[in-house]
Amino acid sequence: MKLVTAVFKPSRLDAVLDSVSEIGVSGITVSEVRGYGRQHGKTEVYRGAEYEVRLLPKVKIEIAVATDMVEKVIDSVSAAANTNKIGDGKIFVVDLETAVRIRTGERDAAAIGS
Repeated sequence: MKLVTAVFKPSRLDAVLDSVSEIGVSGITVSEVRGYGRQHGKTEVYRGAEYEVRLLPKVKIEIAVATDMVEKVIDSVSAAANTNKIGDGKIFVVDLETAVRIRTGERDAAAIGS
């Protein structure tokens, strides 16, 4: 099992959710986060005053999947989140040692399935 975490622009969330649903992902966690990468924020003007916004709004999704689904999830999220502009985001994949469904006590693959 793997945990796929992706951080990307909030405007792409609906497209990403539709895309991963189409490939059979049955569970996803979505968080609103703030951060920056290479662009180090941006400069904005408010009432004539210029100021720097260092942390930009982003969306973070987490998806626990079987190892054989990882590449499909990566491809799906990458295609849906891509705008070909700086700040499109990143995808991280880490090993997931154990998953437990609290209600039933099911573990691992049975816990992350539908």
